[in-house]
Amino acid sequence: MLVRNSDENSEKGIVMSKVLIERIKQKIKNSTGMSADKKEELMKLLETLRSEVSSLEKTHGDSAESIAGFAGAAAHEAMRSETNPHLLQLAIDGMTSSVEEVESEHPQLVEITNSICTMLSNFGI
Repeated sequence: MLVRNSDENSEKGIVMSKVLIERIKQKIKNSTGMSADKKEELMKLLETLRSEVSSLEKTHGDSAESIAGFAGAAAHEAMRSETNPHLLQLAIDGMTSSVEEVESEHPQLVEITNSICTMLSNFGI
């Protein structure tokens, strides 16, 4: 049986979160249903999220990976040609719940996540 040490798991989580956020950014870049201004605004928010998640991964790797994963799911649902509001809301709720676990230690992360959730929610309307 192969047992990984916590450093290997932590490193894997850091890479996974960065990859997820880069995938989201690429989807936004390639999206045709979003104005250039909205793309730019969302890209800036995602870059700040990436920075905050990188910081969070040092102490809360699982939470960081969950936040990045739910952000990806929310972005995917918001940019579908036919948005499913229920699925979008589930992804946003997941991201919000993941952030609440670390809210007291990372208030900037909560602010960024709320901004992203609001912006993505507006796409689903």
